[in-house]
Amino acid sequence: MDSLDGLLLVNKPKNMTSFDVIAVLRKKLNMKKIGHSGTLDPMAEGVLLVLLGKATKILPYLENTDKEYVASFVLGKSTKTEDIWGEIIEERKITPISDLTSLCQSFIGKQKQLPPMVSSIKINGKKLYEYARENIEIERPLRDIEIYDIQVLDDHTIKVACSSGTYIRSLIRDIAEKSGNLGCMSSLTRTKVGSFTLDQCYDLETISKDNMKVLSIYDALSYLPHVEIENEFDIKNGKKIHLAVPYDQVLMVKDHTELAIYKRHHKDVFSCERGLW
Repeated sequence: MDSLDGLLLVNKPKNMTSFDVIAVLRKKLNMKKIGHSGTLDPMAEGVLLVLLGKATKILPYLENTDKEYVASFVLGKSTKTEDIWGEIIEERKITPISDLTSLCQSFIGKQKQLPPMVSSIKINGKKLYEYARENIEIERPLRDIEIYDIQVLDDHTIKVACSSGTYIRSLIRDIAEKSGNLGCMSSLTRTKVGSFTLDQCYDLETISKDNMKVLSIYDALSYLPHVEIENEFDIKNGKKIHLAVPYDQVLMVKDHTELAIYKRHHKDVFSCERGLW
C-alpha cells in the first residue's frame, strides 16, 4: 500500500529514461502510485519532479513550469536528433564566433521555435520520434516559447532560463545557425524546475524511505494563492463557493493542509477543479 504522499526531487542520471527512474523507485519504495512531471531525454540529467501517492493528482499543475538548464554544444555538424548522439546529417568547417554572449542575448524574449523531429510532440495522434523512426518527414508546427535569460559559462557551455516547452537542442541549433555554423547539443543538465533546484535533489542510488525528504502537496503547490477556510465540508463535497479574490485559480487550505484546487467559474463564484483529500 502506498504510504507516502508528496513530491520527491530526483537527480535523474544519464542513460536512463524518466520512465526508467519511476520503475526503479517503484521497487525501492514499494509503491505503485508514482508519476513524474517534465520528461528528460535519456542522455540528459538533473531535476525530475516525482509525485508519490495522492500527489499524482497535482501532475497537471506542475507540468507548465519554467525551467533552467546548463547545456554544452559542439559546432561544425548537425544531426537528426540535434544532439551528438544522433546520426550526422552534415558537417561543415567552423566559423569562429567573436561574441558568443551578444549572440546568445539576441535570443532572449518571446519567440517561435521549430521543435526537433526526434521529440515526443504529437501530430495526428502520433509522436514525432515515431515518424522519425519510419523516416517520414512531417511538417512541425512552430511553438511559442520564451527565453528569459542566457548566460555564457564558457566557449561551449550556456545556462538557459526558459518557459516550459522549450527545446534546448533546438535553441543551440538556432544559435549555431545565426553564427553561420552547424551545431548540436553535447550535454544537458536541468538545474531548476519552478522553484525546485538541483541541490535539493536526491541521487537515485541513495534514495530510500529512511534518508529522503518528501515535500508535501501543500509545499509543491506553494506558487498558487492560498485561501484559508474554516469549514471544509463544502469543499470536500465539491460545492461552488463565493470568493472575493483577484485570482482565477486558488488552493483551498485548512490549517496549512491542502483540500482542493478551485478555479473561477464566473464573477466571484469558484468551482472545484481538483480535490486533494
